Amino acid sequence: MDKIQVKDSGPETLDVISEAGNFNRWMYNTIKPHCSGNILEVGSGIGNISQFFLADNQEISLSDLSTDYFRILENKFSSYPNLKGLFTLDFAEKELETKYPQLIGKFDTVFALNVLEHVPDHEQAIRNCYKLLKPGGKLVILVPAFQSLFNQFDVALEHQRRYTPKTLKKVMSIPGFKLVHCQFFNAMGILGWFVSGKLMSKNAIPGGQMRLYDQLVPLWKIVDWILKPFCGLSVICVAQKE
Repeated sequence: MDKIQVKDSGPETLDVISEAGNFNRWMYNTIKPHCSGNILEVGSGIGNISQFFLADNQEISLSDLSTDYFRILENKFSSYPNLKGLFTLDFAEKELETKYPQLIGKFDTVFALNVLEHVPDHEQAIRNCYKLLKPGGKLVILVPAFQSLFNQFDVALEHQRRYTPKTLKKVMSIPGFKLVHCQFFNAMGILGWFVSGKLMSKNAIPGGQMRLYDQLVPLWKIVDWILKPFCGLSVICVAQKE
């Protein structure tokens, strides 16, 4: 796979989201019940979710394909005793066993949040996650939902596609994986994504909009409780290695 080049809006978007502490904790608390043991995060970015795992004293390794993000992660988190590793890992590496033999069958949990949609060969990426897991280990994937919402944000962030529960389940349904959970997440985010990215054609999330959204997360959780069976800006699926 060719290395993904991060456009200017990528770091800008990550910086905006990094300040959304309530939203990031909500995402963390949503996936946390599915994460245990020796954990690997694929595509850690600048550590918006990693920070919560480390603060909760969970054993975790971080990875990203970008060397720039790798250095940021190293500077921010290398002093944590529960940080077990830091890797420049290609999610869809076709020679995973040769290039990363020390990681094969090593982890109880692998998770990737807003990463799979960047990868041209997302099926190879899922096969790699299977190889990284121990028997009984879990893969947690969060991706953007609904191709109809594809807009300037997606273009600027170099998204290849968006998903539905059905399409995400399909790509995760490889031999040896059993799907154990699937849900929508962040229903209210659809409105902001549509207005700013589609109607206004912005290519980065406005900081003021994200700060307001972050302040209202307690309300959005209630909205999610009602709408989660039907829609969300993201889809989360969990598969277990048999």
